Amino acid sequence: MEQKPYERIAALTAQLNRYRHEYYNLNAPTVADEVYDRLFDELKALEDTTGIRMANSPTQTVGYPAVSALQKTTHKIPLLSLEKVKRVEDVVSFAGDNQVMLMLKLDGLTVKLTYENGTLTEAATRGDGSEGEVVTHNVRGITGIPETIPYRDRLVVTGEAFIRPSDFQAIVAALPESEEKPKNGRNLAAGSIRLLNSAVSKDRRLTFMPFSVLEGLEQYGTKSQKLSCLRMLGFQFCKYMVSKSTLKLEEVDAAIKALRKYAESCDVPIDGIVISYNDVAFSKTRGRTGHHFKDGVAFKFEPDLFETVLREIEWTPTRSGEIAPVAVFDTVEIDGCQVSRASLHNLSFIEGLELMPENRVLVSKRNQIIPHIEENLDRGAFDLGCVIPGQCPCCGEPTRIHVSPDGTKALFCDNAACETRRLRQFAHFVGDKAMDIAGLSETTLEKLIGRGWLHSYMDIYRLDQHRSEIVQMDGFGEKSWQNLWAAIQASRNTTFERYLIAMDIPMIGNTASRTLAREFHSSLEEFEDAILSGYDFTTLPDFGKTLNDNIYAWFKVEDNWYIWEELRTLVSIQVPESAAASAPKDSPFAGSTIVVTGKVEPYTRDEINALIESLGAHAGSSVSKKTNYLVCGENAGSKLDKARALGVRVLSPAEFYRMAGVA
Repeated sequence: MEQKPYERIAALTAQLNRYRHEYYNLNAPTVADEVYDRLFDELKALEDTTGIRMANSPTQTVGYPAVSALQKTTHKIPLLSLEKVKRVEDVVSFAGDNQVMLMLKLDGLTVKLTYENGTLTEAATRGDGSEGEVVTHNVRGITGIPETIPYRDRLVVTGEAFIRPSDFQAIVAALPESEEKPKNGRNLAAGSIRLLNSAVSKDRRLTFMPFSVLEGLEQYGTKSQKLSCLRMLGFQFCKYMVSKSTLKLEEVDAAIKALRKYAESCDVPIDGIVISYNDVAFSKTRGRTGHHFKDGVAFKFEPDLFETVLREIEWTPTRSGEIAPVAVFDTVEIDGCQVSRASLHNLSFIEGLELMPENRVLVSKRNQIIPHIEENLDRGAFDLGCVIPGQCPCCGEPTRIHVSPDGTKALFCDNAACETRRLRQFAHFVGDKAMDIAGLSETTLEKLIGRGWLHSYMDIYRLDQHRSEIVQMDGFGEKSWQNLWAAIQASRNTTFERYLIAMDIPMIGNTASRTLAREFHSSLEEFEDAILSGYDFTTLPDFGKTLNDNIYAWFKVEDNWYIWEELRTLVSIQVPESAAASAPKDSPFAGSTIVVTGKVEPYTRDEINALIESLGAHAGSSVSKKTNYLVCGENAGSKLDKARALGVRVLSPAEFYRMAGVA
């Protein structure tokens, strides 16, 4: 069968790159120059005719650029995870009566590609879902990424950059015996795509396959149609199957087996199957949580199990006072890695498996990364008193068993002065997601705490009092001190989110802190006022009762209030530049707080909020006395009733668009 132009371009690009490698790197050409030139000319003509040119095309690549650092980029549409299921029955239940698409869950690093006017303008990693890193310089070393396409509207594509299993084995085999071997293809791919030097990255044999269209190709109503169209734009094919009717158990099972067989035969690394609603419009109505979209699930394969013997359970205090249990067992090799330790989570987990030293256990690596004990083969002689320590292994104070409202048991040390607990607290405070003080490793912190120089977080900013002693410490010197002190001073200029994370309020991480920053305009004073006035945090997206109670419980502790207030005098919160500065001067919404409820076509919730911010307004999440406008779309909920009760002006989407000048 004759190849289509886009297929021929991909084949010629791969073929000519192989010939170039043989000629320049191996000094062992397998074809004559005349053959290479003829194929080169054919590829060039096809690229000119179709408008498709791969980023690693030999007609363009004359070098591989390097960068000094990876720049950050914000994802307008968050790149979230999928809820995971392990039973075929769960897949059937999820699908219901809807047509679904079953697709390979590629095992690599998620990458987002943005095209403007037919040209690739940015390649970025997923990062934390909201913010990633720009890796555009590396696309020349990745197979499967078009640099130019015959599509002029904005196109945003997400996919996976991965290393084929055969390529990974070849890379590992070529490494010198003295060099540390990469653990698996996923880790190597993730590290390779983020290398600063693309000349090194290209030798890692990365391949890109798309799995979703975030923006563009709006004329197509299903995901499968959009993915099919991507093939004609030069992208590689990620295997998928579309259901024809209501799924049955046997059909799902057969489809999963067929997709796994396809991946194995085509040398494509996968760790599951993605099932999502095929209809784009219906998918948008499903919404999302702070962690995952609700229009799809990931069917995860059961991990391989390896038998070994549990030798002991180690107990280590954490920064919260909980003493974490860790299993130590005879070493087993999983996916080329030597594994001898695994978290046991809490007492309930230990009780559930009836774990005792010398038990034979089955161990896996979940998601091919995290070691996990799956089963105990020697149940029946369990004695909790023989497993848990009566005293904290660090400070020697008595331990206690805490039972949470859901019945989960955990072991605690209540000694606030416990050295290991304090060390973990300081390590969290200086971490890259909190105050981000480079140079204060756990080892260094342990030395500083041991010398009595660190009693509270504020003491970090007074370490210059001990400068003469610090420069004499092992591993330190004048230059190390200068770097450390510069990092400490730099951390004084921080953000609302980092400050909040540093306080270590239970469950306040990246997502929750960003939500609070938006709600309270990155103002610690506004946040304090909300707490003192009894603000209901459950009104915020993804804030439940537990998180609301955690905030109030933390601030009820006098020492926590003291730390909060004292530290504020030592730092400066950098408020992001207001969108009002770039908003149209005649915007009627400048300085307003606008809340959206219901469905507001043609925008998604993220898109409408971005539009609000561009008008110099604040996109609120809940209606209050501070709300100036409520934009009320289809299927509005209780926000409309509250707005009317408070006298907030209600606008239809059409009225809002007209006032905003985007009608």
